[in-house]
Amino acid sequence: MTATTYQPTANRRTFMQTVGAASAVAIAGCLAEEPQTGSESNESAEAAEPELEGLPAAEPVDVDRVAADPMDIPPPVDWDEPRTHEITMETIEITAEVEPGVTVTYMTYDGQIPGPMIRVREGDTIDLTFEVPDEHNVDVHNVDFHAVYGPGGGAVATTVAPGDEPARLRFKTTFPGVHIYHCAVPNMDQHISLGMFGAILVEPEDGLPEVDREFYFGQHELYTDGEAGEAGHHSYDFDATADEDPTYVLLNGEAYAFTEDGYGPMTAEVGETVRVYFASGGPNLTSALHPIGNVWSRYYRDGDLLSEPGRNIETAPVAPGTVTAGEMEFHVPGPVKIVDHALSRVVRKGMLGVIDVQGEADPELYDENP
Repeated sequence: MTATTYQPTANRRTFMQTVGAASAVAIAGCLAEEPQTGSESNESAEAAEPELEGLPAAEPVDVDRVAADPMDIPPPVDWDEPRTHEITMETIEITAEVEPGVTVTYMTYDGQIPGPMIRVREGDTIDLTFEVPDEHNVDVHNVDFHAVYGPGGGAVATTVAPGDEPARLRFKTTFPGVHIYHCAVPNMDQHISLGMFGAILVEPEDGLPEVDREFYFGQHELYTDGEAGEAGHHSYDFDATADEDPTYVLLNGEAYAFTEDGYGPMTAEVGETVRVYFASGGPNLTSALHPIGNVWSRYYRDGDLLSEPGRNIETAPVAPGTVTAGEMEFHVPGPVKIVDHALSRVVRKGMLGVIDVQGEADPELYDENP
């Protein structure tokens, strides 16, 4: 697995333009004070109390983008006998923008959030090499696979300090499903909040139903010493974490990344079926996953790929430390918005992604101008 850098398609990511709301809602940012002139300005300046210092200036970024490409997913399993997969994972602590003008030093697997999806078949073996290079890290890291039978899901065996020899772990994928992996050092809430989680998909022996497209998203909270939209470099806030009071709730590590004013929405066509893999990293909040303008026609609760899926699910809870999967059919054109239906997280904290469905309208099904 290697890190990939992607270029943004726009410089500003403003939620209200994306949803087309008529009223002005402050998503993130500060209101400017009205300017003062003449003696009024001088008198105010003399009487003013000393201002508290704000955040330090935004730091230079190491990459233009930390948000993983939702379409960067391994292809479906096409083999019918057990295989061994040699996988190398590298941890990278990296400074990037949460939104324009706001920087954070993230912790990542392979330089992206969520970490790369691993896709194997039931009965396969993974031969893992886990690296924590000292040029990219200052903290100890490891990886806990929820798809592993073994101490800490492999976290014990993979705990590595920067510059140590890489850890090796071999495990067999004995139970199918889509599962999370994450860092599990003592400050695991910090490491997960800063981006250290991802998904491992273990397909059943008979595989999964064929779909036209697949997308991979990850939700997590970010706890900082600043306010959402406050320009500058934000540092991690352990007190806010303990209070479960996040500054941001993010999709793939950035605010409103997959909207018209971010990197652009995902695209699909009328008549297609899409499967979404959705990892809830947490570390604390349960997501209320909902596709605005659609339903999950087949929904694999808690990553369960063996039971019959739920049908026509509108909104479903996804606990932290869980990956789920849902399928949708697209019958009419227009945006389908992937949100957490705890809607203040959408309006004020960054949790929104858009799938732009293109194609012919069907007025018998949906008519905006009857």
